[in-house]
Parts: sequence; structure tokens; C-alpha cells
Amino acid sequence: MHYWKGLESVPADFGPSVVTIGNFDGVHRGHREVLSTLTALAARRHASSVAISFDPHPAQVHRPDTCPPLIMGLADRIDSLAATGIDALLMLHYTLEFAQATAGEFVKGIIVDRLHACAVVIGHDVRFGRGNAGDFDTMVALGRQYGFDVIGIDDIGDERRWSSTWIREALTDGDVATANEILGRPHRMRGEIVHGAARGRELGFPTANLATDASGIIPADGVYAGWLLDESEMAWPAAISVGSNPTFEGVSRQVEAHVIDRPAEDVGDFDLYGQQAVIEFVARLRPMVAYHGVEALIEQMNDDVERARAILAHDRAGA
Repeated sequence: MHYWKGLESVPADFGPSVVTIGNFDGVHRGHREVLSTLTALAARRHASSVAISFDPHPAQVHRPDTCPPLIMGLADRIDSLAATGIDALLMLHYTLEFAQATAGEFVKGIIVDRLHACAVVIGHDVRFGRGNAGDFDTMVALGRQYGFDVIGIDDIGDERRWSSTWIREALTDGDVATANEILGRPHRMRGEIVHGAARGRELGFPTANLATDASGIIPADGVYAGWLLDESEMAWPAAISVGSNPTFEGVSRQVEAHVIDRPAEDVGDFDLYGQQAVIEFVARLRPMVAYHGVEALIEQMNDDVERARAILAHDRAGA
């Protein structure tokens, strides 16, 4: 996949193309249906398939104090879009100045003059241009004016439209099963492995701690079964703790993964500090609760590991 950071990176002779537009936060099943339509149409028309996206997310520019957390970081968004088989991704730097372009200016300057689109694939709820004034009918009218077709995609989902909003709601509730169903894969966070308080190691459950600036939404506090992927993309089954452990005072909120069944002779060599790692959430085991004493906590942690082991034995993530 070609990755273009800004219009200046697009080759002058590029085209023809079939284009879609979106934030693609999560690159969930609904997004992938749109992108599948895009690539199939581009192949039929002997054109290149191009997705236009934005960084930062427009909500971070217009509503920095109230914008929702992003499901995934930029690196994961790029990788996930590349995995769909599109030919090119045009990432536009979103600013308040950029947002002043009218719908017509956006289409003429980018889709027509630079990408030489012969078709545009969009949802019927699309909004674009200054003040989000452009909608599906606007795009159809501009298509007639500039000579490209517009293909509308209906809402995709089961009892509810698959959306990034729904995923965020599910993760906020700790419902990773629903989030993963919409995503079509486990929800993930990515970040550096850093030193923690080593309390888990003292209890016999050493953990890899994600840095607080890790990308991806943090699910609700609790214990989860999932996978830890190191920099070599080796996937390790893990019991994952999210939150501030209420059994101990003064513990800040954190995400940490205990690798299950790591051979004892390899523990000393299993040093992930400083690595960029990924944690994938497969299933929620329980909420975070306080225990009366360390012995009760250790008993619960042993049970968490057993349940995580059983769940992950049947999970294909990381296989």
C-alpha cells in the first residue's frame, strides 16, 4: 500500500482512482465492508483504490476537551487499512484552517484534481466540507459536475449499525466480546513496556506493564484473558489486569499482562522492558474488586489464570 502524508506526496500522474473517505477509527467490520466494495470496484474499472483519512481525528481539533478516546493509534490504523488490500492511503493533516474548505473545494482540490477519481464510495450518512455542510446528495451533484460516479453504502450491522461509537461504548462497559464482534478481531492497545511496582512478581505473577501513554482505549477496570505480542509479534497467552488494584493503597490505574505458562527456565530471559508491545483483549473474566488480605488475592489470581488459559486454548487470536 502506498502511504501518502499530504497531497504533496501524491504523484502528479496518479489515477484513475476509486476513492472513499473516513476516519476509520478501529477499522471495524463496517469499515472493511466499505473498503471491500472500494477495492472490488477499482479492480473492475482498472483503477487504484484510495482511502482518504485524517490525522489528527477531526474531533480532536474541533472538540479537544470532549472528544472521545480513539479506539486505536495511528500506526495500528495504517497497518489495519493496509491489510484490507487498498492500493493507497492519503492521510491529510487536519487543522482548523483545513476545515474551512467548502465541500466543493474539498472534492475539486483533492478527489478530482489530485486523485483523478472515476468513482467515490461513501456511506449515505457522509458529511464533509466546512461545517459538515456536504452530504451524500452534495457528493452526487459534484460527481455529475466533475464526471465521477458515486456509490452509496447502506448501514452495515446486525441489530445495530456497526460503528466506532458502539465499540467505544462496549469497551467503556468492559464488554470486549461485543467490541471484538464489531471489530472482527480482538481490541488492542499498543505501547512501551515499563517498570511497575513489581507487586505482581512478589505475589508470583510477574507482569508486563504498559506505559500510560499507550494507544488504544483502555477497557473498564477488571481482569481479562488476552494476548501479549512482543516486538517480534510472538503472541503469549496472558491474564490482563486493568485498573488500580483496590487491595493495595496508592496504586494508580494501569494495564498489565501476566504471561501464562512461560517456562520457568526462560523467565530470567523474558525481558520486555523498553519494547513496543501489543495487548489484545479476548474476554472479560471479572470486575476489579478488593480482597481481604494477600492470600485471598493470590487464590483469585490463580483462578483468573486457569480461566484465561481455558478461554485462550480455544481462541484463534495470535495463532
